[in-house]
Amino acid sequence: MMDVLALQAAASGGQVESVAQAFGVDWQHLLAQSVSFGIVCVVLYRLAYKPILQILETRRQQIASGIANAERIKTELARIESERQAVLVKAEVEGKRMIEEARAAAARVGAEETRKATAAAEQILVRTKDETARERARMLAEVKQEVGRLVIQTTASVTGKILTADDQHRLAEETARQLAF
Repeated sequence: MMDVLALQAAASGGQVESVAQAFGVDWQHLLAQSVSFGIVCVVLYRLAYKPILQILETRRQQIASGIANAERIKTELARIESERQAVLVKAEVEGKRMIEEARAAAARVGAEETRKATAAAEQILVRTKDETARERARMLAEVKQEVGRLVIQTTASVTGKILTADDQHRLAEETARQLAF
């Protein structure tokens, strides 16, 4: 068959044959190497190139899936961040409300304690005034009695006479009237 091809090539154009001879082309070896190269290409395609293409396709799909997951994760992260911000705002509002309630409660308790302290102080003042008034009245009674006794004793000494019970009583009453403020 090689001979047939070589003859056809020689018949169709001597020019191709002369160039082939100039370069030392051996048609039989060229054809055998072409067939061998074709077989090697088919084997490489099936055993190496096809699996590599499948691995590349799998990697491409994994990358696409990773990118899709990354986008999904970004949107989820953005949603979570917005929820976190909302929770923080809500917590801040709740905290401020609780602080205001605590301040109001403290003001109420402070006002109540102030009112109780004022009432206690007023009661102490009233008791002190009452006690002072009683003590003053008791002291005045003691002073009157002592002055009356001194007046009677002084009168008895000055007059040199012993006073009767009626005299003592009369002098005590006069002294008490004069000492009444």
